[in-house]
Amino acid sequence: MTPTTSTTRLTVAQALVRFLSAQYTRRDGARQRLIGATWGIFGHGNVAGIGQALVEYADDMPYHQGRNEQAMVHAAVGYARQSNRLSTHAVTTSIGPGATNLVTGAALATINHLPVLLLPGDVFAGRPADPVLQQLEVPYAGDVSVNDCLRPVSKYFDRITRPEALIPSALNAMRVLTDPVETGAVTLALPQDVQAEAYDWPEEFFAERTWVVRRPGADPTELAEAVTAIRNARRPLVIAGGGVHHSRAEAALAEFAETTGIPVASTQAGKGSLRHDHPQDVGGVGHTGTATADELARTADLVIGVGTRYTDFTTASGTLFAGEGVRFLNLNIAPFDGHKLAGLPLIADARSGLQELAVALRMHDHRVTASYLAEYTEDKERWEQRVDACYEADEPDVRPTQPQVLGALDAIVDESDIVINAAGSLPGDLHKLWRARSEDQYHLEYGYSCMGYEIPAAIGVKLAAPDRPVWALVGDGTYLMMPTEIVTAVQEGVAIKVLLIQNHGYASIGGLSESVGGERFGTAYRFPSDDGTYTGAPLPVDLAANAASLGMRVLRAKTVSDLRDALAEARAADTPTCVYVETQTSDTVSGAPPAQAWWDVPVAETATRPSAVKARELYERHVSTRRRHL
Repeated sequence: MTPTTSTTRLTVAQALVRFLSAQYTRRDGARQRLIGATWGIFGHGNVAGIGQALVEYADDMPYHQGRNEQAMVHAAVGYARQSNRLSTHAVTTSIGPGATNLVTGAALATINHLPVLLLPGDVFAGRPADPVLQQLEVPYAGDVSVNDCLRPVSKYFDRITRPEALIPSALNAMRVLTDPVETGAVTLALPQDVQAEAYDWPEEFFAERTWVVRRPGADPTELAEAVTAIRNARRPLVIAGGGVHHSRAEAALAEFAETTGIPVASTQAGKGSLRHDHPQDVGGVGHTGTATADELARTADLVIGVGTRYTDFTTASGTLFAGEGVRFLNLNIAPFDGHKLAGLPLIADARSGLQELAVALRMHDHRVTASYLAEYTEDKERWEQRVDACYEADEPDVRPTQPQVLGALDAIVDESDIVINAAGSLPGDLHKLWRARSEDQYHLEYGYSCMGYEIPAAIGVKLAAPDRPVWALVGDGTYLMMPTEIVTAVQEGVAIKVLLIQNHGYASIGGLSESVGGERFGTAYRFPSDDGTYTGAPLPVDLAANAASLGMRVLRAKTVSDLRDALAEARAADTPTCVYVETQTSDTVSGAPPAQAWWDVPVAETATRPSAVKARELYERHVSTRRRHL
């Protein structure tokens, strides 16, 4: 006789919510829920399915109400990053625009290797009426819906057209979410009729499952080759990427750096891997990096990438690593990234790999020369003096520059504060100037550099770290993209702090436009002029009033002195609070040190305007220095 399997009759949506509430991760002996909560905006495509299931299992699955579907994904991503990718949130939407609004957030999650579970509604699987409201009709394919837009930006995608198909699909979804190599956005598209359909589910489907997040060590042969490469290098440089944080390898990196004396530069995602005052920390690297790190990169004979993807900002579009015979050693858990730049791969978890390297090099008593150590130490001291000069405000009763805004914030934070940013002129200033005091203080999303990320991400981070001050740093352009989740913060009492900087336009793109012959066209928030450009008076917008109208407490600062007081008051607040400040100039990016390395933005090959002709000449000189590392 066939053994009888105990079953429970539930809808597909009920079964999914119950399943998700029983999923856990474990790493280094610590266990936590994989799906900590579900965000949702309801429409006809999910209200009777997932919506009803969330009511049914409200005690098991916390719910957060969002205002914008893209923003809900950003909040989930912020939570996942702060949770070291060991826990995340799910996001449910209706069909149509609710589903397509997920695409940008999904791309951001996947590019940054951050897990998020997307549950968009889909059109009827049974097609009782065809088309239904918001359905995209594709004449050549009956099985395509708008949710197929999510395929290229998801690490796993499935459409659940039969109840029983949920079982293998849900298990695959959890596998991908917890895989340190493959993780990113995972999409389970849920036809609205299937969501509400009942099925007899095996009880085993709802048993608690713990997904172990692995820490693979290095292959002995690869490790031996890596040790030899490091011992033979005269001017090695570590580039710490986001993988250091994902692996919680900061202490291992510090031990490795202290053992060897090798300097450590950081990408945007890797900044904070070492504290700013660690002797081996030389700051950001690449186009937005420090002069110290970039000069070391230009003269390095071995670049040791740890958990980095080597984006064009890091490599200065292939022009930064100019040393004769320079080679690369890539410690990365993903083979795809480990083999970049024709590098020597060391495929391993960042923490495991660094610990193994440190042990092996200690056995050889290996350390860089005293002259190399003195060189970068002196260069670092000189750069810190430049940072001090940028932060300093000799006249406290005048409007601050953007670096002075950062200086005022720097003066009041400690290692408990978390600073979030993603786009505009702030990433460049922060990468060059910010003094990270803890391993997770610097939260900058620069894989997708998505305007609008900061405020919803701050909510997610605050939910993951409720006892810590969380700052969303936004310019006026970013703020106007997505201020909607201020309402969510107010509704749920999530006491984020928004530092809103008004500079009347797209400052970073304005500076870039000028440098490539675009003459800042279309980058200022001003009234049109007679010549068709936007160079008239600034627009009479009041973003502080807008934030206040959404329920946020707003503190206005007109001077450096006002700003210091407002920031201190906001930091002590236990309700959502915004500090609004207008910076000193609107026609320059920030007043911070200029770029220390190039970035390739193609310039018009033919033009009549002198600015574009001059920019093309400079562009060709830079392009001529590009190098293929083979």
